[in-house]
Amino acid sequence: MKQLSKLDFLKMEKVERLNLINSCTGYKSANLIATKSIHGKSNIAIFSSVTHLGSDPALISFIVRPTTVPRDTYQNIKDTNYFTINHITASMIFDAHHTSANYENGVSEFDKTNLEEEYKDDIKVPFAKGSPIQLYCKYLNEYYIKENDTIHVIASIENLYFEENLRHDDGWLQIDKGNVVAMNGLDGYCLPKLIDRFQYARKDTPTESFLK
Repeated sequence: MKQLSKLDFLKMEKVERLNLINSCTGYKSANLIATKSIHGKSNIAIFSSVTHLGSDPALISFIVRPTTVPRDTYQNIKDTNYFTINHITASMIFDAHHTSANYENGVSEFDKTNLEEEYKDDIKVPFAKGSPIQLYCKYLNEYYIKENDTIHVIASIENLYFEENLRHDDGWLQIDKGNVVAMNGLDGYCLPKLIDRFQYARKDTPTESFLK
């Protein structure tokens, strides 16, 4: 097995180090975060850092990269407090990846891709049409991470939308049924498939499957 040290990382070219460290931690979620500015301009961008924080209350988080350059997603959330999270399917990956392009401040990625805005109920922030799981979220708090000049954003899930065939009787969503992708590093897109699902683990008790 190959071994690399922190000193080896420092000797690497920037892109090689970026690819190595971004992929070594394993698969990450692949989501599109959509926002709308106070001037009514929509924005959508891909994020691989959305994580579950808790179910009661229902909380999520994600990381904003250094704001030394304009970040429309972050600015729109700070201005309006609301945004949507949209799972990416296999058929959406080309357009979803393109949202990472460095467009000028104020340019909507909806206008530069085949991604379509979708509106639900009285919600003014767009969703990504075709996404099988969509979250409407409210900004709650943020924490500055001084070690790398990033921001950890905390938000609540206000509304949840999903395709009904994904839901099991106990509430669990089987997201592989929706062809939802995961990310390997910054630019690798994978299609996970369910292997098994297990009962709550108890000490000195054999692991039991829900499916077998």
